[in-house]
Amino acid sequence: MRILISPAKKMREDTDTFLPESLPAFLPRTERLKAALEAMSPQALQRLWRCNDAIAALNVERLSHMDLRCRLTPALFSYEGIQYRYLAPGALEEAALDYLREHLCILSGFYGLLRPFDGVTPYRLEMQARLNVDGTGDLYGFWGSTLAEALAAQTDVVVNLASREYSRAVEPHLSPAVRFLTCTFGEKREGKVLEKGTMCKMARGEMVRWMAQTRVTRPEDLAGFDRLDYRFRPELSSPQHFIFIKGGNEPCCKQA
Repeated sequence: MRILISPAKKMREDTDTFLPESLPAFLPRTERLKAALEAMSPQALQRLWRCNDAIAALNVERLSHMDLRCRLTPALFSYEGIQYRYLAPGALEEAALDYLREHLCILSGFYGLLRPFDGVTPYRLEMQARLNVDGTGDLYGFWGSTLAEALAAQTDVVVNLASREYSRAVEPHLSPAVRFLTCTFGEKREGKVLEKGTMCKMARGEMVRWMAQTRVTRPEDLAGFDRLDYRFRPELSSPQHFIFIKGGNEPCCKQA
């Protein structure tokens, strides 16, 4: 089983707390992306990144000194978004970190597929960015079926806790032999299941933390997740799509 999560835009460097244990598997491809970014003007980079002046300046500076092999931070401890705050890897015991070493994969527009202790450096490149490399037009074309093939070589069950922006880099290319199980975290409103961005990120991070602490090995065990007041709703779910409702013990509702 492999667990897929998205990265976060905000990143940090920490070369002291944990040491990287490996380099990313697709580093040669990352080097090609880095070269393409380096060839762009600061103005073009800001348009690509779709960010304000301060964030653009920070990332132009990072790019000018970027070293993909030195002074790296383990990926799990480099990202700082809401999902990672709820995952709270720095507070996990070693046994839970070992679980993540074996099961967790982080999707990245820049690095492709990361293991938790792969060494990374701060970057800015979202998966939906329209960066033309090798004539592909965007990063979905650049990565193609590579990431799905790498996952299929490791497992026949993928638990998808990534956003749609990132999961679509994998799902369309997976063989039917690989079960792709997406988890949705929502609330009931007027008979429909509605997702809220911040709450989803919180729940995804909390579920990864819960899986690591309870050593989940079967996808069916995910039905036991009940943190942040979410409950599994079997009547709304399918083998490929588990739905969790906040305050989910209430009567059934219709899926959006």
